[in-house]
Amino acid sequence: MLRGLYTAYTGMRNEQYRMDIMSNNLANADTTGFKKEGSTSQAYAEVMAVKIKDVSENPNTPKRLGKMSLGVKIGETYTDFSQGSLRDTGNTYDIAIGGSGFFNIEFTNKAGETSTKYTRDGGFTITKDGYLVTKDGDYVLGENGRIQLSTTAGTTVFDRSGNIFQDDRLVASLKITDFEDTNYLTHYGETMWDAKEGAVEQEAEDAQIYQGYLEMSNASVVKEMVNMITISRQYESNQKMLTTFDESLEKSMTLSKV
Repeated sequence: MLRGLYTAYTGMRNEQYRMDIMSNNLANADTTGFKKEGSTSQAYAEVMAVKIKDVSENPNTPKRLGKMSLGVKIGETYTDFSQGSLRDTGNTYDIAIGGSGFFNIEFTNKAGETSTKYTRDGGFTITKDGYLVTKDGDYVLGENGRIQLSTTAGTTVFDRSGNIFQDDRLVASLKITDFEDTNYLTHYGETMWDAKEGAVEQEAEDAQIYQGYLEMSNASVVKEMVNMITISRQYESNQKMLTTFDESLEKSMTLSKV
């Protein structure tokens, strides 16, 4: 009976965790460059169910308690890096990546420490000095460091390879980085990622640059809403099971006193 209570509890806890992830995806459905997350679930290992300090058999000898599963536990959270749709903005410094790869951003934290972060959010602008920056003012990096453009040029064109031309003259190239295994990337905010130790950079061979476009979130409002409804129903089922076990325990205790 108590095992049933625990099984229902772990199910509720797991669904609550999944709901948090779906809610975050839904909240960022309109966030440029956002990549949705998902989670996996795992069954608890049977060996975790043991009785100890039982003197009825061999004293202090742990023994498995049957073969029934003890419920579910949270497996892992993963990020879906699939391509989001491209929205036409017509803005000169709005840049989208088609295919794999990330923009390189020179990020400075509040302590003044500088590091390279990676993003798919290409909503850029230029400073009064001509530096290409993110909406938060962080420098966009090119093959030779910070990208500084002329503020008086007649035309500014980004070609499919990321080369930047002003008045038909090559002035800089965007640095686009891909990774052998994106599992080594961790979220830094909603649209930036940090590379953990062990991350291996590689050339983004299939990356194409689209000027005047922004890559939208790959989270679908309809799908996330359907997932949230499914999770809510599963949570309610576990909740009802928990209530049923609780009522059964109460009745058994009442009868034992009679």
